[in-house]
Amino acid sequence: MSAQLRVLPIATTDDARARLQVFDWVDVADDLDTQGCAMLEALLSPQECHTLAGLYADDGLFRSRVVMGRHGFGRGEYQYFSYPLPDTVASLRTTIYPQLAPIANRWTAAMGIDVRYPDTHTAFLARCHAAGQQRPTPLLLQYGADDYNCLHQDLYGEHVFPLQVAILLSEPGRDFSGGEFVLTEQRPRMQSRPQVVPLRQGDAVVFAVHQRPVQGTRGSYRVNLRHGVSRVRRGHRHTLGIIFHDAT
Repeated sequence: MSAQLRVLPIATTDDARARLQVFDWVDVADDLDTQGCAMLEALLSPQECHTLAGLYADDGLFRSRVVMGRHGFGRGEYQYFSYPLPDTVASLRTTIYPQLAPIANRWTAAMGIDVRYPDTHTAFLARCHAAGQQRPTPLLLQYGADDYNCLHQDLYGEHVFPLQVAILLSEPGRDFSGGEFVLTEQRPRMQSRPQVVPLRQGDAVVFAVHQRPVQGTRGSYRVNLRHGVSRVRRGHRHTLGIIFHDAT
């Protein structure tokens, strides 16, 4: 079963690169600068989403499974893929990263952080692995009725790429209800700003992992972001998470 499930339409970096060319990355950068998130609509087809969600049942593809309720993370569960990643996941991770690295470098410069990210994901992973961050972080999340994911940040170690991607694999209204993707932004000396991202099946959201710069009257300042998922009211919801740094 594993071999069949891994044969997906996005099978190579060239396939993924062609898929990503339909998006206006200037608009994506603008949305990230102003809102801390940006949508990539219909990144995956319904069949690709169905196939990826089906991987959850194959224990041989994963290095660990987390039941959220045991750790106070919420309700539901998720599994981290092991290396080698499924072809679609690996290809998306490799090809989305170069689109985001210039944004990440501009953000760290604006925030006065002395970190710059290389042009390729391979080079960035080499940096992570040299520092002992060698465990893959892409994951599949599974929610049922009354499950939810508390607001959190996916950091995992010293080396953190400041942007990540979540792709909704289930169809709202058909497969589940509720379960909205939620972002909160903590601004200095202000109340938190919430944001709900209206994802459909196959849509991806790119968002800030930890902090992003905001232009103020006296220059840029940092705001802190967290993300989560509201309570699923009925049905089942699956999500693919693509995190670009590996874990210790």
